[in-house]
Amino acid sequence: MNYVPVVDLSDFLSGHAEKRKRFIKELGDANHEVGFVTVKNHGISEKLIEELYREVKAFFSLPSEIKWKYENKALAGQRGYTSFGKEHAKHSNVPDMKEFFQFGQIVTDDDPIKKEYPDNVWVLELPGFNEALVNAYRSFENSGTHLLRAIALYLELPENYFDKKIHNGNSILRAIHYPPITQDPGKALRAEQHEDINLITLLVGASAEGLEVMTVDGNWFPVTAMPGQIVVNVGDMLQRLTNNRLKSTTHRVVNPPKELWGTSRYSIPFFLHPRSEMRLDCLGSCISLENPRQYDPITAGEYLDERLVEIGLKKAKA
Repeated sequence: MNYVPVVDLSDFLSGHAEKRKRFIKELGDANHEVGFVTVKNHGISEKLIEELYREVKAFFSLPSEIKWKYENKALAGQRGYTSFGKEHAKHSNVPDMKEFFQFGQIVTDDDPIKKEYPDNVWVLELPGFNEALVNAYRSFENSGTHLLRAIALYLELPENYFDKKIHNGNSILRAIHYPPITQDPGKALRAEQHEDINLITLLVGASAEGLEVMTVDGNWFPVTAMPGQIVVNVGDMLQRLTNNRLKSTTHRVVNPPKELWGTSRYSIPFFLHPRSEMRLDCLGSCISLENPRQYDPITAGEYLDERLVEIGLKKAKA
């Protein structure tokens, strides 16, 4: 399939049986065949999105010496600022041309999982930046929960199958800045081809084009959400859980035409992760003679550590 289907989340939330049934099938089929879908009526307000992008642009406009204050290499990029050229795709040694800021889970109950998470990094110069990240994180979590409920039903699991597994999960909101290109980048891309690590990714807007998805025949086609839509894609954890029934599709962010090298690009994906103890062992219902088990048993936490080493944000244990 050389296009990304559009689905309407309000159909799932309508309480109307036929609309819900149609949404579940459309979302599930898109995740099976393409791995990407655009979602309208997703529940993330336009006002919140505008505030988020305004504050993100303000942060990346700060002088480098201020941004560097918020970079802690011991956090493996999981919280705070990561400066330009630190991350690469797992099959590439060429760093991506980006800098980013990551914001994680805020545990507000007595859940002992709080000990697993580093504290978030709060930017003193921009209190509005911190507030926008908190509000966006909760809004993304809410939309993502509904999408996973529909996916569970598509997989013929209980609707709330994922609820406890993602409660206080290790989800990450990542604000990315792809700076202007000031010299010939050679083989470097703004983001080399890769697959996401998590269950699902929700991407709200982007300030410029550049996102491309690989088709089954190895070609690339551009993905651009229309105003009011978000792009949602399957991550490797969900592909692994479903034994490849749902597809984690390779994607990349290409460099702009040379006449636009002098422009920045901003993008804000939400990587929806489960709790570290969630098992990613292939579901029995997704294993058959035609599709035998493709993956060894592993937990989400173990898998995340493996992948952070592969992309250069974490060192392998000796």
